[in-house]
Amino acid sequence: MEKQTITIYDVAREANVSMATVSRVVNGNPNVKAATRRRVLDVIDRLDYRPNAVARGLASKKTTTVGVIIPDVTNMFFSSLARGIDDVASMYKYNIILANSDENNQKEVQVVNTLLAKQVDGLIYMGRSISDDLRSEFARSKTPVVLAGSVDPDEQLASVNIDYVAAVQGATKQLLDAGNKKIALVTGPLSEPISGQYRLRGYKQALDGAGIAYDESLVFETEYSYQAGLAVFKQIQKAGATAALISDDEMAVGVLNAALDAGVRVPDDFQIITSNNTKLTQMTRPQLTSLDQPLYDIGAVAMRLLTKLMNKEGIDEITVRLGFDITERQTTK
Repeated sequence: MEKQTITIYDVAREANVSMATVSRVVNGNPNVKAATRRRVLDVIDRLDYRPNAVARGLASKKTTTVGVIIPDVTNMFFSSLARGIDDVASMYKYNIILANSDENNQKEVQVVNTLLAKQVDGLIYMGRSISDDLRSEFARSKTPVVLAGSVDPDEQLASVNIDYVAAVQGATKQLLDAGNKKIALVTGPLSEPISGQYRLRGYKQALDGAGIAYDESLVFETEYSYQAGLAVFKQIQKAGATAALISDDEMAVGVLNAALDAGVRVPDDFQIITSNNTKLTQMTRPQLTSLDQPLYDIGAVAMRLLTKLMNKEGIDEITVRLGFDITERQTTK
């Protein structure tokens, strides 16, 4: 037998109240007598009534859903950001639709269109770069967008991140101060703004400050994966580097394990600083020294910023930079 859809009208009739009263109870409006509220809630329970989010959205022009576009749902960097987003969304009574874009430009545009077709009130984007196609989709839709842990070099879109230039400069300087002259920078594609513009600039500034010439053979572009880290270590060794600054924790674990497998002593012969301070950094032996960017907070602040944009509240600054630190562990001296 097909399940009958229970409507707000059925609840009102059974509880012997107006539909407006049922609506007030469902939305937590305090202007309802306690006895009436109890009666309505009992009927809702008995009939198993669930408010229709779509219908509510049509009435209020809001669906109270937010689309979150995540490049790789298996990477701890993004899942840590997503936790912060989700907690603040729940606090402000928004539901989240999570969409995986596989770090693929075409799929990103497709995912954005799918989310917009679901009438989301706002979007949070965590991709590592913004293609022109994606930028024009964002502009056309008029839906508020916030970047989390990502940057817009043109500063047209709201974003929450850290000062990547200063972070990489500080980490590189620490490796230089420890006596390393040849430091590898292991990163994703330099076509991505964070890697190509900000990380590279911080790295060059630190070398410059120490009077060391920049050597592009010490910069390695690779995928953000454990396998890529394993594979790139041989090239790092061949280039004569005695230390590496690595832009992803999974990649760093790969480099560390390849070094240990090759009989290299870490940190005595080779030092490593990774970038995201996810749980992985404490699971390795030796444990990984890492830049510590507040991933949960970046997600939480991005979601709060989005609620302000969706409600057309005033905003002082669309680019929000949070603080960072370096957490010392056992892969540096």
